[in-house]
Amino acid sequence: MPAVVVVGTQWGDEGKGKVVDYLARNADVVVRYQGGNNAGHTVVVDDKEFKLHLIPSGILYPGKLCVIGNGVVVNPAVLVREMAYLEEQGINTSALRISDAAHVILPYHLEQDKLEEEKKGAQRIGTTRAGVGPAYADKSARFGLRMHEFVEPDVFKEKLYANVASKNRLFTQVYGAGEFDAKAMYDEYSAYARQLRPYLTDTSLTINEAIDAGKNVLFEGAQGTLLDIDHGTYPFVTSSHPIAGGACIGAGVGPTRIDKVIGVVKAYTSRVGDGPFPTELEDEVAAGIRERGHEYGTTTGRPRRVGWLDAVIVRYAARVSGLTGMAVTRLDILGGMDRVKMCVSYKWRGQTLSEFPRDIRVLGECTPVYEEFEGWPADVLDRCRREEDLPAAVRKYLRRLEEVARTKVVLLGLGRERTATVRLEPIF
Repeated sequence: MPAVVVVGTQWGDEGKGKVVDYLARNADVVVRYQGGNNAGHTVVVDDKEFKLHLIPSGILYPGKLCVIGNGVVVNPAVLVREMAYLEEQGINTSALRISDAAHVILPYHLEQDKLEEEKKGAQRIGTTRAGVGPAYADKSARFGLRMHEFVEPDVFKEKLYANVASKNRLFTQVYGAGEFDAKAMYDEYSAYARQLRPYLTDTSLTINEAIDAGKNVLFEGAQGTLLDIDHGTYPFVTSSHPIAGGACIGAGVGPTRIDKVIGVVKAYTSRVGDGPFPTELEDEVAAGIRERGHEYGTTTGRPRRVGWLDAVIVRYAARVSGLTGMAVTRLDILGGMDRVKMCVSYKWRGQTLSEFPRDIRVLGECTPVYEEFEGWPADVLDRCRREEDLPAAVRKYLRRLEEVARTKVVLLGLGRERTATVRLEPIF
């Protein structure tokens, strides 16, 4: 039985939630391995929309073990609210497991995130101000708080008071901001600790035992390849590793345990936040795609920047994550256009670049080299449930993507519903 990693190949928002939800029906365990509540997955089931920020998408299926791994940074207040929201919708969250080694986001992380963004001014990163970056920074500085410490009242109190004192010095002396009340924070967050304590366990052991038992394990990444702290468009990145290698670190499994890596590719490109974006459109085509695709951040509600599909990016993602297949989503959003475009290389200072440049200054000067394709009717994909049902124009578009990305397409998303999916090859 396989262990499968699902990653985003662009700047996030590729439709990973739908792909994970579709694959989760054949999974026994679904694992979120990095990021925090700065990410969001939207899943539609029977015309009902669910917005998830921390809990794996597999929670929408009864009987699936859902794991928040050690690589995730957890805002306890957000997690408790998300669990309550799901329970109100009739979704049982008793199968949730939280790594006792995951790090905790506290209110001072949110304040630090906000103050740092404001201080940077025009050089801001464009974060969601959810405190994720500062929490990862504290983790790397060995200054953070793990979940197993958070749920022990005496340990939590001691570490919290020390951390608040240190953060208050930073806020008052560097940023000229106010102080936090450690006692008020302790009283509020102790209640969350009591609620979450029953869900804590050594999730690395849980996951490895599931693989040993021959169960299907699905690893769910947040964000996308170009937001990876090492391999993304630094510094306009997140603070963790959305690429496939991050699953090993963030879940506590060895690389030899992973069988397949599926890269989710949106049929066009979008991003939230600042930074270079070679295929970005700022015209009526962009406005149309944004409205048809509801391209607004799940977490922030911010309008996403949109542009044509950049296959150079997808090839890069295939390389750094070792993709074994691609799941192409949102093909329906391009329906009704006379022509669609795909970027297959870049032009930079008279040179043709076929590979993604590391230097964002170079990327910012790149102009896309497009190939144009015949469009397809607006509603034709609504009736497609097999590969042979696809219009010839769609098949041609996909074949060219496979050529440029050097990876085969194994799954298609043709709408927001679970049923609007075409599987081209078995994954589980």
